[in-house]
Amino acid sequence: MTGTSDAILERMMTLHPKVIDLTLDRVHRLLSALDHPERRIPPVIHIAGTNGKGSTLAMIRAGLEAAGQPVHAYTSPHLARFHERIRLAGTLISEPALAALLDECVTANGNDPITFFEITTCAAFLAFARTPADWTLLEVGLGGRLDATNVIAAPRLTVITPVSLDHQQYLGETVAEIAGEKAGILKRRVPCIVGPQTDEGLAVIEARAARLGVPLLAHGQHWHIGEDRGRMIYQDDSGLLDLPLPNLPGPHQIQNAGAAIAALRHLGFDAAVCEAAVTQAVWPARMQRLRQGPLVAAAPRAELWLDGGHNPAGGEALAATLARMPERPTHLICGMLNTKDIGGYLRPLARHADSLTAVSIPGEKNTLPAEETQAAARAAGLSATMAGSVQDAVNRIAGADPEARILICGSLYLAGQVLRENG
Repeated sequence: MTGTSDAILERMMTLHPKVIDLTLDRVHRLLSALDHPERRIPPVIHIAGTNGKGSTLAMIRAGLEAAGQPVHAYTSPHLARFHERIRLAGTLISEPALAALLDECVTANGNDPITFFEITTCAAFLAFARTPADWTLLEVGLGGRLDATNVIAAPRLTVITPVSLDHQQYLGETVAEIAGEKAGILKRRVPCIVGPQTDEGLAVIEARAARLGVPLLAHGQHWHIGEDRGRMIYQDDSGLLDLPLPNLPGPHQIQNAGAAIAALRHLGFDAAVCEAAVTQAVWPARMQRLRQGPLVAAAPRAELWLDGGHNPAGGEALAATLARMPERPTHLICGMLNTKDIGGYLRPLARHADSLTAVSIPGEKNTLPAEETQAAARAAGLSATMAGSVQDAVNRIAGADPEARILICGSLYLAGQVLRENG
């Protein structure tokens, strides 16, 4: 089977009746057929958590690369193109390389059932095993314990970012149950960096760490991070770092920076590397300012922002970011999936927005209809209307309030559509 990566990826979607089916059996089977590439990849830093995984990974990557150490990275979901998920020694995988890898994995898998995420994770491991690098950064797709990335027997380090409620249909109804799934990435005697947690989440992580002899480096115990007079102050047993604020906007990025710095310090990197981690990280659709493209052209005097946060903790983080921005009329354009807690997402935002325009996510079968987003926004106390597209919404807002702040939010799938269509 040959063809473009898009055609092969489309075919892969049919290899299992479910999009998500959490177990490791199929991954182990395919990796065995591929001669276990996961055993031959550079040292792994494995990152789980509900919010902040991608930003933390981006900061660790920026630090390692500033130290001159090539890095593989595996992240999900992608925004504009699948190739974003697989970064080989610092460079996004090429189309010919991706198509060949996917083809090889489909052939090795035969007719056996396997989910899209499982087979593409195996393809990533194959790529990582064949390309020299100093480090491999793996972001968990969903949960941790039964996630396809959790086949690495001995990572160099694990990281658990803040755990909160999301994907309850797969991971459990309480923060404690979800933390148990995230803590499934802990490996015997492999150190773990733990970001800020609720008491119940931390208790679950600590209990599993104790059983496995895992040294924990936990926020609030072994390292501390905070803002002081426009700088970021990090402290651990090795001393104090006085650093610039993260270049990724929002106060929540300070705690993500703390976890990244804790990881880099544990690995023996110096202050210059830690500074590069927080000042050179790139992570699209996390409070990203749009500066060109048709959307910007339609609202030349407005500020256009894009954010892919989609759960209540993401709404809280976005609200905290807006609270610290200069005063300006703020209008949300929001589209969400029907699996998300839209009320929990919108309630913290209601205090910081003048209006919300609801859109459906184009081409996404699990989109929440714009009518339901509009109703949820009104229930949260927002003035809400609907538009047929993001472009229509921007045109309408800019026509009524040319110097507004316009924030497109609610879903990484919507953010991906915006990035594709806005160039």
